[in-house]
Amino acid sequence: MRPTYEVAGVLEHVGNSIENIGLNTHQLRTLSAIRCCRTPALGGHLDVCDGCGVIQISYNSCRNRHCPKCQGHKREEWIQKRTADLLPVPYFHVVFTLPEKLNVLAMNQPSMVYDTLFKAAWKTIHQFAGSKGLQAGMICILHTWGQTLSLHPHLHCIVPGAGVDANGYFKTITTKGKYLFPAKALSKVYRAKYVALLRESGITDKTLIENLFTKNWVVYAKRPFGGPRQVIEYLGRYTHKIAISNHRLQNVDQTNTTFSYKDYKSNGGKKQMTLSNPEFIRRFAMHILPLRYVRIRHYGILSSTWKRAKFEKLRMQLKLPATKIEFKTKLHSCPCCKTGTLITIMIFGKRGPPAQYKTEEKRNAC
Repeated sequence: MRPTYEVAGVLEHVGNSIENIGLNTHQLRTLSAIRCCRTPALGGHLDVCDGCGVIQISYNSCRNRHCPKCQGHKREEWIQKRTADLLPVPYFHVVFTLPEKLNVLAMNQPSMVYDTLFKAAWKTIHQFAGSKGLQAGMICILHTWGQTLSLHPHLHCIVPGAGVDANGYFKTITTKGKYLFPAKALSKVYRAKYVALLRESGITDKTLIENLFTKNWVVYAKRPFGGPRQVIEYLGRYTHKIAISNHRLQNVDQTNTTFSYKDYKSNGGKKQMTLSNPEFIRRFAMHILPLRYVRIRHYGILSSTWKRAKFEKLRMQLKLPATKIEFKTKLHSCPCCKTGTLITIMIFGKRGPPAQYKTEEKRNAC
């Protein structure tokens, strides 16, 4: 169902005053792409149904990874690729979170803070698996937001409950399969490794470093899911997720934006928040990642380097069948007759299609 309100609509209301919010050039370009997504500004194509002959004008999407309208097909491709690498072991969902005291640093040096988060999380898992003589694997997905668009950097991770020993043999990490590693121990090691990496990055603020040790850090490790495929499908929701979806917008007017959110302090109850349009866009822009920043990363036995060299051997050892990945071209069905297929007959730019086709589309509108 198409949402009533869109982030693009909020951008329309903000207009040229967006220059006064204090955003950088990359953020402004990203927001401009979202605003123009599926509008005449990006050009489009003319389709005709091979059944009923109805003509339809479609405008191009921006394909920006932060756009609420452009993530669906990428998510499906990711799920198919990860499904091909599934191993017959329990998989765990582990979440590494950064404390609020690092938010200012994250806003000023996002690449450094987020890179350090990835490194510290993997070093932690690698150390715990290494203590059992095994090379582990992990897939990490970076999220930077909370439900109210506040800055809340954290990693959602897929960790198989097994690894490879020094001789290349596959062994389980867990004894009973109920948990991966002790959560409290994970938290302490993770905090120590993050702070050590922070110092290596040139952060010498003693007050900040001392404050980071005043509270326990959060590492959340869930019990294993029903099966590996279930984990992939569950975390598939997180891979191409953005700070807020259009469906969460409850109302947008000239001045304010109202959106729904889950209040986890009240057992996940649904609430609403209203922000001025510029403040909503400022918060949304905080979660636009630096240019070309990689937010999904693979480590250990799940890394592309390891898989190229050794995954086939592991597949043979475990007697796993070869998996073929097939991405089917999606055929767009006709919204009018429901049985025909839309065929592209013309591609056009910013000027739009010839006027005669606009008239024809209106006349044939279903």
